[in-house]
Amino acid sequence: MIKVEDMQQYGKEQLETVVASATTVQHGLQAIASAYGDYTKKSFEDTKSFVEKLSGVKSIDKALEVQTEFAKSAYESFVAESQKIAALYTDLAKQTYKPFEGMVAKFTPAATV
Repeated sequence: MIKVEDMQQYGKEQLETVVASATTVQHGLQAIASAYGDYTKKSFEDTKSFVEKLSGVKSIDKALEVQTEFAKSAYESFVAESQKIAALYTDLAKQTYKPFEGMVAKFTPAATV
């Protein structure tokens, strides 16, 4: 027979799990938004610096050199920041579902080897 107290306890556990997961999502999304903001700011500053350098060159060879240097730097920065942000998303997914592990383990039969 199911007791009311057991149902209440189960509901309380579920609510606590959802709240923990939602809190984790909030913090994770803030970290991701901050990373995007930092990258955008850095990219803007790098582009501004590139335009200043480019406006001061006197020859086409030097202009090509400055442009190539900027393209290489921008690409490397993009790859590094993309990896960092991807890692934040991965961590967010892991941390979001972590509170549910105990609940799943409760209702999943143990695998026998």
